[in-house]
Amino acid sequence: MPAEAFEFQVEARQLLQLMIHSVYSNKDVFLRELVSNASDALDKLRLEKLWDDSLDADVSDLHIDIDVDKEARTLTVRDNGIGMSYDEVGRLIGTIANSGTAKFLQELKEAKEVKDSAGEEGLIGQFGVGFYAGFMVADEVTLVTRRAGESQGTRWASRGEGTYTLEKVEDAPQGTSVTLHLKPADPENQLHDYTSPWKIREIIKRYSDFITWPVRMMPEAPAAAPATADESDEAAEPEAAPEPETLNSMKALWARPRGEVSDDEYHELYKHIAHDWRDPLETIRLQAEGTFEYQSLLFLPAHAPHDLFTRDAKRGVQLYVKRVFIMDDCEALLPPYLRFVKGVVDAADLSLNVSREILQQDRHIEMMRRRLTKKVLSTVKDMMAKDQDRYATLWREFGTVLKEGLVTDPENRDALLAVASFATTHHDAEPTTLKQYVERMKDGQDDIYYLTGESRQSIENSPHMEAFRERGIEVLLLTDAVDEVWADAVGEYEGKKLRSVAKGQIDLDPKDEDAADDEREKQTEEYAGLLGWMKEQLDEDIKEVRLSSRLTVSPACIVSDAQDLTPALENMYRAMGQEVPSAKRILELNPDHQLVKGLNQAYKEREDRAELAETAELLHGLAVLAEGGQPKEPARFVKLMADRLERAL
Repeated sequence: MPAEAFEFQVEARQLLQLMIHSVYSNKDVFLRELVSNASDALDKLRLEKLWDDSLDADVSDLHIDIDVDKEARTLTVRDNGIGMSYDEVGRLIGTIANSGTAKFLQELKEAKEVKDSAGEEGLIGQFGVGFYAGFMVADEVTLVTRRAGESQGTRWASRGEGTYTLEKVEDAPQGTSVTLHLKPADPENQLHDYTSPWKIREIIKRYSDFITWPVRMMPEAPAAAPATADESDEAAEPEAAPEPETLNSMKALWARPRGEVSDDEYHELYKHIAHDWRDPLETIRLQAEGTFEYQSLLFLPAHAPHDLFTRDAKRGVQLYVKRVFIMDDCEALLPPYLRFVKGVVDAADLSLNVSREILQQDRHIEMMRRRLTKKVLSTVKDMMAKDQDRYATLWREFGTVLKEGLVTDPENRDALLAVASFATTHHDAEPTTLKQYVERMKDGQDDIYYLTGESRQSIENSPHMEAFRERGIEVLLLTDAVDEVWADAVGEYEGKKLRSVAKGQIDLDPKDEDAADDEREKQTEEYAGLLGWMKEQLDEDIKEVRLSSRLTVSPACIVSDAQDLTPALENMYRAMGQEVPSAKRILELNPDHQLVKGLNQAYKEREDRAELAETAELLHGLAVLAEGGQPKEPARFVKLMADRLERAL
């Protein structure tokens, strides 16, 4: 079949141009990425062979070869792993089927503008574009591959100029080889001579020493000695063919004593597992002995991956059995709210052909999951106590996902509440824990107050906050979507009820002040007629009109009944495909506001209340707008408001 020419996907073409024009300062990244891809291919083949004995594939000597040709200036990374079919090559190499690519390009541009080399390096693995890194050092890249079990191979080639060719080939070996036609060395631009054996050894030792499979390279042939006159005319004995040199140690770091492993080695293992170029925030070791033995080495990343909240996001924990790789993203080992944790778990007593379905029901796996979860949370707690800066980084990056556990993991709810922190009216910048909030509670205060919203600014400007601000009562400011759910699910902390300041009746007056009670009774009697009339006028939209104890400045606000879902929760459930009925809200009026006083006086004096009905409608619309909502009929609301303004002028 002749070679066919194709055009790259638009975003892939943009990415290639960025690579070719040397966006990354550390060009060595290309070899680490190619070796990592080859290692993944070997893992996949061994697993597929384990599950399917009939697969026609040789797994007797799985390895990675690196070949260099100084004269031709080529470098080839070759594996005898799973390989790819013709269709897979076109799908995986010709396009970037990744929703994060646009974000990658934007962050890459921003990192370059601020000359953030650490940021640049962190992006390459984060967005799964390691293969394209080859174009940083090569004028042309050629890939030859054959999927295990298939008879026909595929050849892919491109010069990175917007097009690539694909053709089927007959004599391709099992696995994948990537050949880079290298650019001339340019040390000033960090473009090294990648045909140099010492440079290749340096990169492999630095980045890929821990890879499970041997990375091999033929030793450089020694220079021939000059012939001498005394040399025998007899034919010399033919020298034995040189053996390939294994460049990596293949040592399982999690199985070695802590004192024998440096932090740098742990960090490189993390970078290989997470495809991240930044050091982890924390390294967690755990070894269990007894009836069920396992070793684990977990890492807390320093920043959130771009796919943390996507449905098909990969988990970060790899499962090994007796140092044999079994599974890349073992969901059974940690709960979903710890999906950002990366690492390795090596069990001694599991079967090598264990499946995901078996893992979900395995008693030993459940024991591991519980202990690993508690270990991670205890590590976060220690970090919180001993290193506030690192804790602040962790919570900033992963606090939202950790709060999911408050809903889904009642067993560890107390541990999660102990490490959770929230923005609060107590301080403009420093977050607070629930324990600190309780310690600061005013005398006579029984509840922990909170308010949810899209941003701190919108919450602080909410009418619901007015009485709390006036009385100096602290309120938690919750801006994540999950806050609506967990606050309702948790309910209380250390006997103190969690209460939304936008739900139910709020009474902030001291209980022993009879004068306050008398004043409320008088106001209720004074406004009884207006409240009943407004309820009739707005009956389609509200369930009750009542006087408010939470307003000091605004004329009105909208609140939910104590047991009702908030509008944000209703929208969240609908977005998840669950039908929930819309609950009518409650309109609260500020009896001390001049607008409300005037409305009450006009109600008592006028027989014709048509204009008052419009005023009531406007008051309700203003209350909806104040909490970030939208009037039911925006066009009508605008017209009524314009008419009133015109008459006022």
